[in-house]
Amino acid sequence: MAHSETKNPKGRYLATLSLAALGVVFGDIGTSPLYAFREALSAENGLQVTPESVFGVLSLIFWSLILVVSVKYLVLVLRADNHGEGGILALTALVIPKSVKRGSRGYILLLLGLFGTALLYGDGIITPAISVLSAVEGLEFAAPQLHPFVVPITLVILVVLFLFQHKGTSKVGAVFGPITLLWFLSLAALGINQILKAPSVLLAINPYYAVKFFVQNGFHGFLVLGSVFLVVTGGEALYADMGHFGRKPIRLTWFALVLPALLLNYWGQGALLLRHPETIDNPFYRMLPPSLLIPMLFLATAATVIASQALISGAFSLSLQAVQLGYAPRLEIEHTSADEYGQVYLPSINWLLMIACIVLVLYFRSSSNLAAAYGIAVTLTMLITTILFFFLARNHWHWPLALNLSVCIPLLLIDLSFLGANLFKVFEGGWFPLLVAGMVFLLLTTWKRGREMVALRLREGTLPLSTFMQTLEENSPNRVPGTGVFMFRDPDATPPALLTNLKFNHVLHEKVVILVADMTHTPRVPNARRVTVKSLGNGFFSVVLRYGFVEDVDVPKALRRIVRDDLEFRSEDTTFFLGRETLLSTPRPGMQRWREQLFVMMYRNARHAAAFFHLPPERVVEIGVQLEL
Repeated sequence: MAHSETKNPKGRYLATLSLAALGVVFGDIGTSPLYAFREALSAENGLQVTPESVFGVLSLIFWSLILVVSVKYLVLVLRADNHGEGGILALTALVIPKSVKRGSRGYILLLLGLFGTALLYGDGIITPAISVLSAVEGLEFAAPQLHPFVVPITLVILVVLFLFQHKGTSKVGAVFGPITLLWFLSLAALGINQILKAPSVLLAINPYYAVKFFVQNGFHGFLVLGSVFLVVTGGEALYADMGHFGRKPIRLTWFALVLPALLLNYWGQGALLLRHPETIDNPFYRMLPPSLLIPMLFLATAATVIASQALISGAFSLSLQAVQLGYAPRLEIEHTSADEYGQVYLPSINWLLMIACIVLVLYFRSSSNLAAAYGIAVTLTMLITTILFFFLARNHWHWPLALNLSVCIPLLLIDLSFLGANLFKVFEGGWFPLLVAGMVFLLLTTWKRGREMVALRLREGTLPLSTFMQTLEENSPNRVPGTGVFMFRDPDATPPALLTNLKFNHVLHEKVVILVADMTHTPRVPNARRVTVKSLGNGFFSVVLRYGFVEDVDVPKALRRIVRDDLEFRSEDTTFFLGRETLLSTPRPGMQRWREQLFVMMYRNARHAAAFFHLPPERVVEIGVQLEL
């Protein structure tokens, strides 16, 4: 849905958006009660299940949800919208200047934003695995003999989930909100039932218990932060999905329903442990009466599938943004909704995520083991978000330095504390998201640098357009009917495909268009600014098409909107000429040879330009050129 529609929703429309946001935005953080509290008080952290430990962990959970999610994301970071879009890549595009020099502060911030983007792919892999696995583990309480089937059932659910991705979120989104609403109401009801049996647990709101917990447990208390952080994973999704719903429905849904339901459930689990410490093996399912175990198991599984769907859709949207901004090769992209931006399906990303999730489940085999891998990627992403927010507030909002530091330093200290605690998980599984992030970061930076080198090599042998136009006046070739469209990156240079075509065929079309598809650092470009046409004389025209980084690049559609007496695009007499570069890795200065070879492999496997730009295949002519990197 367009951002203009979601900017200030009211009444029934606000309620509809808020219900839809429940499933898409809050699915990840909403399934944390399945495992987060259990992991914080697990024996691996060196804790005994005592009233002091229960109160201390509950206090840490409460203040983490308040400070990290409510204050940092809901109050502050949601203000940082890039023309309605959110997420770390959109924030990076907002912070860095339009032209960035290597080694500058803007370039360092760009690398930070790209690394934060890469980290989210690790999160996108772990979330489906740990969420679905933790839900299915409830089978062990219904029938202990089903324990050997937990992993196979989890794998079946994940495979089915990925197989249905091509249908699009919009196809099943209508049921997301109601199911997630039922899930949060169930969380609250379960919590209230237990709180009534031990109401003293509400005293955990006092930060005194958190401080006392650290004093009593020392280093072990610090390590617990790594598990406490599990309650705020999904906070980044609140920001990333702002473009779909707007900040008002997200804030309303969080404060009116999600936050109270989460707190009530965590307090309920704490109340149960105060009375029955032995239920620490799975306090969430232990809260349930036997008659509700099976229904809650199905509801939990549905909720985790929805949470997984949100992360998978987020990976698709993130990949689309990376492609449009020039940090990833062209991928096959299917738009699954004609009405909503960001509703896309990328087959290659989908299958990679599915394989990675299957490997994760088979390797770790339980949600407790997976919890060790979960957290470090998200903590680093949140830390990078805080740093980028500081520069945004300072350079774009012009906050006074004292105000900026007083806001960002406490947030930075919280992020660093969570990161420090999670670093001890690296060898227990935290290496996995770091490995994924490192690989994705390498691919993003290699592609960006490689494209810069290709542009440089093309410019080295490119004739200035003004010079070509002068020679054309002196020696005009034969002209044939129709329109020839030559796509190139530089509007002031002569496309190599144009020179090659003229050299071998000795003719030009009656109308020649030099077309530039310009990807901007804004999410969307209004139709009024989409096309710029400039007549160059002698039947030549310069056309610049501008697109945002969440938009579909449909060149013929944009050209058909041009209304001029001297230029008209008819599909039957328009031919598109594309340059097809053959790249060779050489010792010339640029990148290391192995990175050049990696870039060449990525380039060869990129989606065909004609398909990416929606050009009619029967009207496309490719002209090859060989480049040495």
